[in-house]
Amino acid sequence: MDILHLIDRLEELFNDSKAVPLTHSVMVDEDKMLDIIDQMRISIPEEVKKAQQIIVQKDRILAQAQEEANRTVEIARQKADDLVHRDMIVQEAQRRAEQIVAQARLDAEATRRDADDYVLAALNHLQDELDKLSNQVRNGIRTVEEDQARRAPVSPPQPLEK
Repeated sequence: MDILHLIDRLEELFNDSKAVPLTHSVMVDEDKMLDIIDQMRISIPEEVKKAQQIIVQKDRILAQAQEEANRTVEIARQKADDLVHRDMIVQEAQRRAEQIVAQARLDAEATRRDADDYVLAALNHLQDELDKLSNQVRNGIRTVEEDQARRAPVSPPQPLEK
């Protein structure tokens, strides 16, 4: 039985009791009062047991909550560490990618310079060869013209017509 209910019954018994004239005393039914007191004695330990169970249960729930909070904090810490690590990896990868791109640009520029140098050298060589061929062609033409001029019959002078 609920202890508060028993207290209410005890108060009701007191209020229903007869007042002793000219005093602040009342006459209470002894059997009813002792019965309520006995019930209180039985009920109080039950209430205390319930309170103790509730306290034990509260402590267990608090311990579980603390353990869960610790796990959650540890998981959050690990995730934060992972994110920082990933961020560091990403930053390192970006730095490395920038280095690779810069080196590729330098290599491409060097290759362009080398290609330009090669093309210039090849064109200069071709021009020299063409100059030589052109000289040979001119010399050949001159030689042929000279040979023709030497072999050409000299025409006798033609008389002048009067």
